[in-house]
Amino acid sequence: MTEKRYLFTPGPTPVPPEVLAATAEPIIHHRGPDFRVVYERSLARLKEVFRTENEVLLFAASGTGTMESAISNLCSPGDRVCVVTAGAFGDRWASVARAFGCEVDRLEYEWGEAPAADDLTARLAEREAGVVLMTHSETSTGVVADVRGLSAAAREGGAVSVVDAVSSLGAVPLETDEWEVDVVVSGSQKALMAPPGLALVSVSQRAWDARGMLPRFYFDWERTRKAQEIFDAAFTPAVSLVRGLDVALGILLEQGLEAAFERHVRLGRACREGIKAMGLELFSPDDDSAAVVTAIRAPDGVDAGALLLLLRDRHGVTLAPGQGPLKGKVFRIGHIGYFDVFDIATALSAVELALTELGADIERGVATTRAFEAYEQPVAV
Repeated sequence: MTEKRYLFTPGPTPVPPEVLAATAEPIIHHRGPDFRVVYERSLARLKEVFRTENEVLLFAASGTGTMESAISNLCSPGDRVCVVTAGAFGDRWASVARAFGCEVDRLEYEWGEAPAADDLTARLAEREAGVVLMTHSETSTGVVADVRGLSAAAREGGAVSVVDAVSSLGAVPLETDEWEVDVVVSGSQKALMAPPGLALVSVSQRAWDARGMLPRFYFDWERTRKAQEIFDAAFTPAVSLVRGLDVALGILLEQGLEAAFERHVRLGRACREGIKAMGLELFSPDDDSAAVVTAIRAPDGVDAGALLLLLRDRHGVTLAPGQGPLKGKVFRIGHIGYFDVFDIATALSAVELALTELGADIERGVATTRAFEAYEQPVAV
């Protein structure tokens, strides 16, 4: 086994050294002035990244924690919610809502399809729902949905829009206020370049006014908002992770969100073009919307799971497997957060080498050259 390890999953993602260093600093008291200044700065920076004037609430949890918080704060027992699902994380919305006793109406698509706002408009006209749950970047397929159009359709249908932006926030444009998105949930471990363990949620006034009666305690938005108003925490926060997130957000904002969005488009292009140059077939869309993760069909005669084990155990390269019905059929390369084009070249070279070892019929020696060429192409603004 190689000693050096390479991580190319769409989450967790690699973390910059400065961020890791911040998480390794001595622990400080979460009620003291030293932490308070970090907490205040982090909350302000989060509002910039979310592109919102609304409060961004911070929890020690995975992104699924704030998915759960959206259900428990917005719904009452037996409420109907509309779930727009085209993959594993849309299905997760449905599972969370069912766990809280909601009536779930699924607006369902084949995995790999892109949800359409017109379909949501028609569904809400047919069956009313108080909340619409949707996924911005469906990490299981590589599809990035039209959240602007879907949120507008939800609003027109009288519903509160709730968006899973766990893998999209900081990677692709998401204008929370401009697009009138009511609730956006995310996590620290993807494009925000921080370790796993922090969950984030922005809440519009319209969503505050629509809160329901389901039980909640730790994820009670009001309890956390009151504490954050004085730059305190309702419960003991993940002090070291917040310090790391503060540094990561500083890096992202210093670089500029628009620059980050452009870089992710370029990285997605480079990955797709390198994959196609080998003669492999994409599962994710072949356009600039697919800037978060590239999903690739395993070639004939190759099990994607076996490919990933070979990459990890012999070459130290970790890619992501397919999920649900795609398990064993696709593999995924993440390119959000702390990545550059040389990382993409490494991932492509490793895939080429491993597939050759498995006897796959692929074109060798061209993937990285094509990736660098694609990366250099200008991005329309």
